Amino acid sequence: MKSESSQGGALEGLHVLDLTRILAGPLCAQMLGDMGADVIKVEPPGTGDDTRTWGPPFIEGESAYFLGINRNKRSLTLNMAVKAGQEILAGLIKKSDVVVENFKLGTLEKWGITHSWLEANAPRVIRCSITGYGSSGPDATLPGYDFILQAESGLMSICGEPDGTPTKYGVAIVDVVTGLYACNSILGALAARERTGRGQHVEVCLYDSGISMLINVASNYLVSGKDARRFGNGHPSIVPYTTFPTADSMIAVAVGNDGQFARFAETVGHPNWAKDERFSKNPARVTNREALDGLIAQALQRDKTASWIGKLRAVGVPCGPINTVAKALTDPHTLARDMVRTVKHPKTGDLKMVGIPFRMNGTPPTIRRPPPLLGQHTEEVLGGELGLSAARIAKLRAEKVI
Repeated sequence: MKSESSQGGALEGLHVLDLTRILAGPLCAQMLGDMGADVIKVEPPGTGDDTRTWGPPFIEGESAYFLGINRNKRSLTLNMAVKAGQEILAGLIKKSDVVVENFKLGTLEKWGITHSWLEANAPRVIRCSITGYGSSGPDATLPGYDFILQAESGLMSICGEPDGTPTKYGVAIVDVVTGLYACNSILGALAARERTGRGQHVEVCLYDSGISMLINVASNYLVSGKDARRFGNGHPSIVPYTTFPTADSMIAVAVGNDGQFARFAETVGHPNWAKDERFSKNPARVTNREALDGLIAQALQRDKTASWIGKLRAVGVPCGPINTVAKALTDPHTLARDMVRTVKHPKTGDLKMVGIPFRMNGTPPTIRRPPPLLGQHTEEVLGGELGLSAARIAKLRAEKVI
């Protein structure tokens, strides 16, 4: 691992209790850990987070999925369904600044962690609840699954070829964005606590995230009343803004304004396009997208992708190759940005993982801990944070509480 700055992270000194599993919650907690927070991940004894079994691929019995979203955490195993486990949970919450959970509605309350309990015992704690559909509305009690939410939110309906079927995104994008919203909301609540001295309940859900991700497509419908449709790799409001075949592969072209289009047209050998009333202005290009995209496809097949990228970038036209995941993760720019990192893991040895996608020059984020083994820090947390004796910890283990 590269040496990290000796400066503390932005959230150094903050204590986060990660009661989540799968993706949105663990990603949120990992980001808080990247920014310096001490994150304790609570997992069921024996099984742990569901994603520990999501594979292949595995490396030394550890799933790639789990390894990708659980660094900078300590793992504590705890059976929260029994009274002794709930007492430990309550003790940990009292010592936390942030609690992130994605239980079914009412689960924490069933265990005694109600709003009034928090007010009396942990008034400065920020509790972040991540659910599928939120705490209100007709679907509030339904479980949330990214794939289903991509379908229900309308996202799937705008992905895929125009004459094809609706298609999901290649990763669990609603979960990812929900994790980002959760982290962002927690940071806002922490800032508010500086003024008020009190914590608050933060709520995010996959359904709201999916709706919000429609962005301009939602605005287009709300303004025009016209439902959205699929454009393949194209854009509903900008043309040309899609992928095209070349002599050897494909290229992505994103022409954002009329000036760029004029330079694009000249570079591909058709300067007359910029004077053609069908194509000279973007609204006209959107109306005539099929005709223009067809002409561009013919023109770009005269040369190879790398050649076109060199020519188009030279005149300020945004474009790029369509990389595979393997190519993207080995690209010189990826490596220059430290977006692939190597950490020491207790079982796998050198472990490669995606780097931290944000920079903070005063309080830089760091990778201080590899993803933990299941229950790796149970004794450390119970003894260090709650002051439990070795005998008490041994008894809890014998009773299968931990």
